[in-house]
Amino acid sequence: MATTTLDKSGSATRAAGKPVIFIDGEAGTTGIEIRDRLANVAGVEMRSIDPDKRKDAAARKAMMAEADLVVLCLPDDAAKEAVALAEELGAKAPRILDASSAHRVADGWTYGWPEMTPQQPEAIAKAAKVSNPGCYPTGGIALIRPLVDAGLMPADYPVTVNAVSGYSGGGKSMIESYEQGKAPLFVLYGLGFEHKHLPELQKYSRLTRRPIFVPSVGNFRKGMLVSVPLHLDTLPGKPKAADLEAALAAHYAGAKWVKVVNVDPTIKDQRLDALALNDTNLMELRVFSSEKNRHAVLVARLDNLGKGASGAAVQNIGLMLGVET
Repeated sequence: MATTTLDKSGSATRAAGKPVIFIDGEAGTTGIEIRDRLANVAGVEMRSIDPDKRKDAAARKAMMAEADLVVLCLPDDAAKEAVALAEELGAKAPRILDASSAHRVADGWTYGWPEMTPQQPEAIAKAAKVSNPGCYPTGGIALIRPLVDAGLMPADYPVTVNAVSGYSGGGKSMIESYEQGKAPLFVLYGLGFEHKHLPELQKYSRLTRRPIFVPSVGNFRKGMLVSVPLHLDTLPGKPKAADLEAALAAHYAGAKWVKVVNVDPTIKDQRLDALALNDTNLMELRVFSSEKNRHAVLVARLDNLGKGASGAAVQNIGLMLGVET
């Protein structure tokens, strides 16, 4: 892959025929992962700004003017500032993929969850501005949206979403805390019921009632489990767990990166390793159940830096630029 670095004079040369990508914030966890994953994509050209100019608005704006697509791997406020900077370019403004949570429910932005509906890949491909989904909502929406669409779960159903993630999703300070041995082994958080992922989780699951979301972090770098417990007799028609699994399977039929895995009911001590899909863009969905007790737990397993962040971003980049990723 040809990579051009914007030097201190602000000059850069664009390779003919390849779409140019600039990752604004490539030194962060998500940015590094996206760049590493794009290293195997021959159909794009990467641009990097000189490290001394990463906070230089003029230099970043010059880089944006040379790019076909700008990927934002920045804190929310900085992402909003970057979008404003790009919009100053007018007709020369690049398309934007924002990995922050700043624009996930904002007007004028397309939600970058390709498997959400059959129409979503085309919408992403045509969009000027795409918001990359959050890691927790990726799992929650994957489990809930198909059931709402199929009429198996009412939009006003009182949903609870529990989840555990590796510490890499918590940003620089959390990563340092865990890697220096200063953090607890396991922590519940978001207990003020205002976690920043809640708006997108509710909106794109098509829920009219705000769900209860209980996130947690464990002492492992990456990996994620998202679970939704259900009392089957409280759902319309009192469906069996097999009906829920069938709805999920129908929704994701033919999907490359999302798989519905049948649970073997003969295994009594069911367990699920949160780290099993690390370093992939895969997500697995399962329905654990007890017909005797009329209980079910829907579970999504993914890499919080894969399908939950950087892998999803690369998937969206492929759609937006029309290249194989």
